[in-house]
Amino acid sequence: MSGVAAPFGAVVTAMVTPFDDAGRLDLDAAAGLARHLVGHGSDGLVVAGTTGEGPTLTDDERLSLFRAVREAVTVPVVGATGTNDTAHSVALTQAAVATGVDAVLVVTPYYNRPSPEGIAAHFGAVADATRLPVMLYDIPVRTGRRIGTDLLCELARTHRTIVAVKDATGDVVGAARTVAQAPPGFVVYCGDDALTLPFLSVGAVGIVSVAAHWAGPGFAHLVEAYGAGDVATAAEVNRGLLASCAFEATDRFPNPMPAKAACRALGLQVGQCRLPHPPAPAELDAAAAAMVAEAAGAGVGVASGSSVG
Repeated sequence: MSGVAAPFGAVVTAMVTPFDDAGRLDLDAAAGLARHLVGHGSDGLVVAGTTGEGPTLTDDERLSLFRAVREAVTVPVVGATGTNDTAHSVALTQAAVATGVDAVLVVTPYYNRPSPEGIAAHFGAVADATRLPVMLYDIPVRTGRRIGTDLLCELARTHRTIVAVKDATGDVVGAARTVAQAPPGFVVYCGDDALTLPFLSVGAVGIVSVAAHWAGPGFAHLVEAYGAGDVATAAEVNRGLLASCAFEATDRFPNPMPAKAACRALGLQVGQCRLPHPPAPAELDAAAAAMVAEAAGAGVGVASGSSVG
């Protein structure tokens, strides 16, 4: 068992961003969603990340969203400020301080596909520009580049604000190496819901989750059981979460389309995604309603009609 504290919570939901019927940012709905998530298994939130459609938000929208969520809840709030432009990422990270967020999430520069030296310089520039803790986001399927264990550990050693990584590489062995080699105080979060249990087994402190929008109680139970040494219960809960993990993203309905559909099934006002994600067809909403009901019936999800806070 890890025994290492999870600085931003153990079940950190990567929040969807609510929009109204005209596609405008809905800050009241965002605050309500944040309170709902905290009331149903989440003890931390990531705002405006991939699931939050961050690349479609203006800077003003992103900062307003940070502020609204921070004011709505008392759990740690991590604002996603990383882009593929270093100067822009630095400016967003510096501006985020005034919103009250507890930390920032900074993704590997996407599309540019920089060299390891470029990746190191990018993260270093952002980390050195802020006093906020920085969680790096390693997701090579979206960025075209992997940070890798050696560079992660070097960044953690040379930049005091870099304290965590959201590891969405799918590489459990690599995560184990990072846990073993990283300096004290640096932690690994699993970035893939389906790998939560394997990542916990090699020392990850928690999960940054999509399916926790509707299956938060299950993820909280899984993390709690594993932390208490009850691996059998953790494995049983994990089996109950597999369908939710499979539902959250497919080729036809990529993240965050299914998560928003699940929120709608729960009665949460989140609207549709912004383009380039198209409006959800009726079949996705029907599948989401069935998924929510199945998860609730299995004891890992939130029942439709639960309080939205």
